[in-house]
Amino acid sequence: MSGRLKDRLAVITGASRGIGRAVALGFAAEGAHVILVARTVGGLEEVDDEIRKVGGKATLVPLDLTDFDGIDRLGATIFERWGKLDILVGNAGTLGVLTPVSHLEVKAWDKLVATNITSNWRLMRSFEPLLKRSDAGRAIFVTSGSAHKAKPFWGGYAMSKAALEALARTWAAECANTNLRVNLLSPGPVRTAMRKQAMPGEDPSALTKPADLVPLFIELALPSCTRNGEIVEYQKAKA
Repeated sequence: MSGRLKDRLAVITGASRGIGRAVALGFAAEGAHVILVARTVGGLEEVDDEIRKVGGKATLVPLDLTDFDGIDRLGATIFERWGKLDILVGNAGTLGVLTPVSHLEVKAWDKLVATNITSNWRLMRSFEPLLKRSDAGRAIFVTSGSAHKAKPFWGGYAMSKAALEALARTWAAECANTNLRVNLLSPGPVRTAMRKQAMPGEDPSALTKPADLVPLFIELALPSCTRNGEIVEYQKAKA
C-alpha cells in the first residue's frame, strides 16, 4: 500500500474480529499506529500477529467498552503517551435480541443502550480533546441501514443505531469549525459473526467481505477528507 496513514494514531474498537479487524489491518498496512480495543486478549493478539507480518505497529487494549471509567483511563493514557489522537473508529456493537419491541427485556435493552450508544458517547467525551489536538482529527462510527427501517423484531438494534446517528451528526455539527471531522459508515450486509447470528440461513458468499470496506474507512480517515456529519453508505460493486 501507499502509506497514506503514515504516522497517524488510530483507536479502533471491536478490533479483534470482523470489520474492526479488517480496518486494523488496513490502517496498519497504510502506516498508522493502531490502538486495538476489544474484550478478548486472544483475539487481539491474533490481530497483532497479522499486523506485525505486514510491518505494522499496534498497541493492544483489552477493554469492555461498558467499563466507562476504563474509556476515560484510556483517553488519559493516550494523552500521556502521545498527546493527541488522529483517528477514532467506533466499530464495536451488539445485535441484542431480535424480538417484538414489547417483549424486549430490561436487561437486553440496557445492554443495547450501554454498548451501542453510551460507550460511543463516552468515547466522544473522552477523546474529543485528543482529536482536536491532531492537525486533522477524524472520527468514524459504524451504523446500519436498520436505523431507517421499521423492520419487525429489529426495534432494539434499530433504536440504538438511530440514536448513534443523531449523536454523531450532532457532534459533527458542533465540531464543524475545528479540524475534527465526524462521519458514519453504513456497510450494508457484511460477512460477520453478528450477521450470521441475525441471519443464520443466509448464504455468506453473497455478502460483502469486511476487507472490502477498508478503502472507504481509509478515505474517511485521511487528513484530506472534507466530509462531515454524513452517513456514508458502502456501495458494493456490481458483478
